Amino acid sequence: MSEEENVIAVGDDDFEAEVEHSELPVLVDFYADWCGPCKMVKPIIAEVASERAGKLKVCKVDVDKSQETAARFGVMSIPTLILVKAGEVVDQKVGAVSKANLLKWIDSKLV
Repeated sequence: MSEEENVIAVGDDDFEAEVEHSELPVLVDFYADWCGPCKMVKPIIAEVASERAGKLKVCKVDVDKSQETAARFGVMSIPTLILVKAGEVVDQKVGAVSKANLLKWIDSKLV
């Protein structure tokens, strides 16, 4: 079983279908393979995806491959995490976060 089994890679072509039309709230991780802080949060994002499977959809967007989507959401620094509910951005957070802070943030925004 892959650590990222519950994390869906999306890009410019399928972002709208996977994220904006999702019935579940979505946590989107904008990252790049060369980004140190992105590597730090990667296992945390994967854990949250597993623990919240069925309640929260978790997607990741490689900013190098999906520059259009990153620009559309004003991503200037990575990692940038956004919460999307019913097609609308609820909130966004920039920088590495601990699992406890990530869960607290998700729960506070998706009540």
